Amino acid sequence: MPIDSPGIASAYLAGPERRLRATYRRRRSGAWIAAIAAAVLALGALVALADDAPADIRSLDGEVGALKQQVVDLNRDLFLLEEELLFPANTQLAVFVSMDVGTFFGLDSVQIVLNGKEVTNYLYTGREVDALARGGVHRVWLGNLKAGKHELSAFFTGVGPHGRDYRRGATLEIDKGVGAKYVELRISDRVQKLQPEFVVREWD
Repeated sequence: MPIDSPGIASAYLAGPERRLRATYRRRRSGAWIAAIAAAVLALGALVALADDAPADIRSLDGEVGALKQQVVDLNRDLFLLEEELLFPANTQLAVFVSMDVGTFFGLDSVQIVLNGKEVTNYLYTGREVDALARGGVHRVWLGNLKAGKHELSAFFTGVGPHGRDYRRGATLEIDKGVGAKYVELRISDRVQKLQPEFVVREWD
């Protein structure tokens, strides 16, 4: 049979092909073993790092906490500086809202009108109303006002006695001089009449 016969060619190549396949399988197995070994070593390194991590993490947490506090302090200082620049003490007018008991009135919003022009209409959340009822004071508006006489009106909207919609207003004549002026919008209960009472007054 000629040397280039298909049968002889197949028999001749059978041995090398088997050897190549065996070599490939060994190399592939070796690659898997190397990969598994690398994974085990990496896992061991992570475990070792985890054992040493608590002290480093505590130190890092302390540094992050100190940095956060510095940022908060800086923001506060910048806010105060901005207020001083935008609202100088000589022309400043600040309006605050407070509440005493509040049994006969559930506050929803406060509208402030200065010299016939609305300057703010603030809508309160439930948490803010609760804070007012516990004695908190909210600065509802801050602005500039030139010296002289001015008229400030405040309108309170909410839920009044018997769950009805309620809107009442109060007015204050302001004589603005040199220096900052503070105005309080106070919501209280008029127990004798079972009605809410709204007072607008200057703070000394």
